[in-house]
Amino acid sequence: MSTTTTARWTNWGRCASATPARVAHPRTVDEVTDVVRTAAASGQRVKPVGAGHSFTSIAVTDGVQLRMDALSGIQHVDRETGHVTVGAGTRLRDLNPALHALGLALPNMGDVDPQTMSGATSTGTHGTGAQLQGIAGAIVGLQLVTGEGSVVTVTPDDPELFGAARVGLGALGVVTALTFACVPSFLLHAREEPMLLGDVLGGLDAMVEDNDHFEFYWFPHTDRALVKRNNRVPEATERKPLSRARFLLDDEIMSNGVFEMVNRVATRQRSWVPRLNGISGRALSAREYTDWSYEVFISPRRVRFREMEYAIPRAALPEVLRAVDAWVDASDETVSFPVEVRFAAPDDIWMSTGYDRANAYVAVHQYHQIDYRRYFEGVEAIFQEHEGRPHWGKLHTLDADVLRTRYPRFDDFASVRDRLDPHRTFANAYLDRVLG
Repeated sequence: MSTTTTARWTNWGRCASATPARVAHPRTVDEVTDVVRTAAASGQRVKPVGAGHSFTSIAVTDGVQLRMDALSGIQHVDRETGHVTVGAGTRLRDLNPALHALGLALPNMGDVDPQTMSGATSTGTHGTGAQLQGIAGAIVGLQLVTGEGSVVTVTPDDPELFGAARVGLGALGVVTALTFACVPSFLLHAREEPMLLGDVLGGLDAMVEDNDHFEFYWFPHTDRALVKRNNRVPEATERKPLSRARFLLDDEIMSNGVFEMVNRVATRQRSWVPRLNGISGRALSAREYTDWSYEVFISPRRVRFREMEYAIPRAALPEVLRAVDAWVDASDETVSFPVEVRFAAPDDIWMSTGYDRANAYVAVHQYHQIDYRRYFEGVEAIFQEHEGRPHWGKLHTLDADVLRTRYPRFDDFASVRDRLDPHRTFANAYLDRVLG
């Protein structure tokens, strides 16, 4: 196992940082257990870190930082069941093509892919689809190293541990491998088009229920939205991906290059933002294409931002968006990023935002050079009026006292934590706040 000299670590959003005492690069599970046991014996804390794509300080440590990159790749494939075991440090962007080469795919995913599989699942990363759960919903087993350096294999045969560990927040142990129930590779037909927000909300139930994957983006200060419908197609359907020219124009030049310039202007001329959003909303054009699922789900995101996302009961969405619109109008805040809205099915994972509830997910963003705090605080207060559950990897202010009221199995999770990490080897300030 290699170690590196201490260097300051910063997350992708540049809103969390740490200077660990030591950085370890384990290559095997045994090396992970050695690090944990040594650190625990000296009272030092340990924290694995993935891609740094969480906006919270969930991966921050002043102790030993574990870089899990060497524990990566596909470790085992069960052709009969479609179960695939991967190293915890496997990046989503590497797993997707590797699965595709095997004729397999994850059943659902979000819209970016730099995350490690352990980081994405431990924080409850999800995609969209009224009948589909988040990425952790596909986990059928995992391996983790406990606070005392023991290796534990988690399966559905132990419903308590299985219920707690699939979204473990990094609080139960170091995840070293995960097994996913994959599905055969599939094509998606993507249909994207601009709509008025009122029309979206007026036809919301039908659009959510009639599409495999439905989401939309609303531009604050306007009544404009971009609607995305992604649906599975029959096996014999021909693949018709976006042309290279259309991809470069829409996804690289407009969504990244031009959008970056718009946000730089917005940092200096805040009063221009409503007009710029109106221009952006009117500039949207419809497009359709058919491609492999992971090519449709994933979009390049190069404009740096900060993000807050809450899960709310699906029925509350129209009221919530109207309240957000009213708050933005009544404040002097300007918001250049669209509000992203997605949907997911209930699950049985104790600390998942989807536990026992069908949700709408509302994500708000602000450019990284603009102070996000007042906007996020104003919107968060609206989410709180509707039993909002924050995404564990995105900015929020809730603590254990509030979160206990949102998660029926909160205390059960705490009991499992007491058993697996009694001396809080994996604790940090963020976990102290959200778990107590």
